[in-house]
Amino acid sequence: MEEKEKEQQPNVGEPKKTTLFTRFLDFVEWLGNLLPHPVTLFALFALGVILISGLAEWLDWSAEDPRPEGAPGRAEDGIIEAVSLLNAEGFRMIVENLVPNFTGFAPLGVVLVALLGVGVSERSGLISACIRGLVLKAASFKPGEKQYEFRFYPFEKKNGFLVLVNYILLPLRYIFYRIKKFLHPVIRFVMTPKNLVTIAICFAAVVSNTASEMGYVVLVPLAAVIFYSMGRHPLAGLACGFACVSGGYSANILIGTIDPLLAGLTQEAANIIDPDYEVHAAVNYYFMLISTFMITLVGTFVTLYIVEPKLGKYDPSIAMEDLSDQSIMNPLTKKEIRALIITGITLVIMLGLLALTIIPENGVLRNPETGETLNSPFFRGIVAFIFIFFLIPGFVYGRFAGTMKNDRDIIDGMANAMSTLGLYIVIVFFAAQFVAFFGWSNLGQIFAVKGAEFLTDIGLTGPEVFIGFILISGSVNLMLGSASAQWAVTAPIFVPMLMLIGYSPEVIQAAYRIGDSVTNIITPMMSYFGLILAFANKYDKDLGIGTIISMMLPYSIFFFLGWMLLFFLWVFGLGMPVGPDAPTYYIID
Repeated sequence: MEEKEKEQQPNVGEPKKTTLFTRFLDFVEWLGNLLPHPVTLFALFALGVILISGLAEWLDWSAEDPRPEGAPGRAEDGIIEAVSLLNAEGFRMIVENLVPNFTGFAPLGVVLVALLGVGVSERSGLISACIRGLVLKAASFKPGEKQYEFRFYPFEKKNGFLVLVNYILLPLRYIFYRIKKFLHPVIRFVMTPKNLVTIAICFAAVVSNTASEMGYVVLVPLAAVIFYSMGRHPLAGLACGFACVSGGYSANILIGTIDPLLAGLTQEAANIIDPDYEVHAAVNYYFMLISTFMITLVGTFVTLYIVEPKLGKYDPSIAMEDLSDQSIMNPLTKKEIRALIITGITLVIMLGLLALTIIPENGVLRNPETGETLNSPFFRGIVAFIFIFFLIPGFVYGRFAGTMKNDRDIIDGMANAMSTLGLYIVIVFFAAQFVAFFGWSNLGQIFAVKGAEFLTDIGLTGPEVFIGFILISGSVNLMLGSASAQWAVTAPIFVPMLMLIGYSPEVIQAAYRIGDSVTNIITPMMSYFGLILAFANKYDKDLGIGTIISMMLPYSIFFFLGWMLLFFLWVFGLGMPVGPDAPTYYIID
């Protein structure tokens, strides 16, 4: 049985023969690793923006602002002009805002607050116990070897009625038998421990982006630890988690915090053509739901058959710190199991109390003005709940497991979590300056508008226009890492343009989200790229940006191809709506 299973499974984690694609990835890695250290790179980027902004203003770089008059940030003359930072005013702005740029960088506070709670759970051993329980359970699972046979009742049966029924149902029974026989190897493949864990991580990563930051802060490093605990390459786990959290940003089974934000921007852009047009937050829900399973399958495939084989066998000696403790996968003791049960009960009680704040119509965490849950303090304060839901269960587990006794142990856990973020904080300082300078100079907006105008000049009017639109959205995302910032600039161009050739704002927004998602994982402009790099450096102290990009590029390519195929099949092939009350076409009166 074991020999047969080995024949059916790929040699995941072992180096394979070099192919044209792997040579291409090696070239990308080599090219990317020629770049300096990320800190140096962001410092050079910031300096480059200052110099280019001076040149851009001297050359009168500008673009017509597509946003309607009166829109926030729109100049009175409707022109986006390059702003020089290479003058006295620019110098004063840089000096005065150096610290605010750093402290106001959104991901910094999110990561620090969330990891305070995560540090307590890690210090108490709760995370380790959960991982051990998960991995040992998966590793001990053995799929059945049941063989399917087609059985047929002969005429010799005494009960002639049963023989008659058997002949009548014979075609249906045979079809059912063939289906079971076809699905059997598929089920065996899925239920193999390493495949099952990979699928679970991909699915959990996609769902985690409902809570926005939780996926980056918690699930990505957790995936690396799980892979390492199973004897697999930790960077493959990190890549798998990162790809499905960020690359699958527009796929989910739930409505997330970004949905109402994008819907509001889409509605504003649609009102340029139709002042009465309304776009609600769930307009892409059907497409998001089906995309969840596509991203899970594609992410699993790329991890098992491309990324993990390319990385090969992991050598712990290249790690930044000692990883020996993570490799100890002892079975859970009775004391640990008891602590986990009590912690689970505590978690249920906490979830019940939280539900009382959001489920009732007068819940204190609902939107106080509209009563909605989407755009509410609950979703805006999700980081606070990450902190609390790791802090309290972590201490409860530590108390009953005997690993924590008092407040000093809690403080030690928090302090240890902060001590691991040294490199990340340094990267964030320079990255924050670069992002701020780029925004002040208006270079990003000018590039985005010019790119959109180029697509307009092509003059496509059929469904194939979405290919160019998605490619442009993905390209712009390489420069503007924020989904809302990019859509605020490009929506007033693309939404009216595509509405005028007959497509609805809901479909346009769904297509935009594909382009925005698939390049998230290969651009250093993405807010959490520095954090991912810091996590990766834990397992490879010499790892550079090129290695990260070459690891993530296969996900980006396959996500793009899979999502593009799904989009055209779902919208134009099957004629399915992208969401509730979401038409595919816009009829111009």
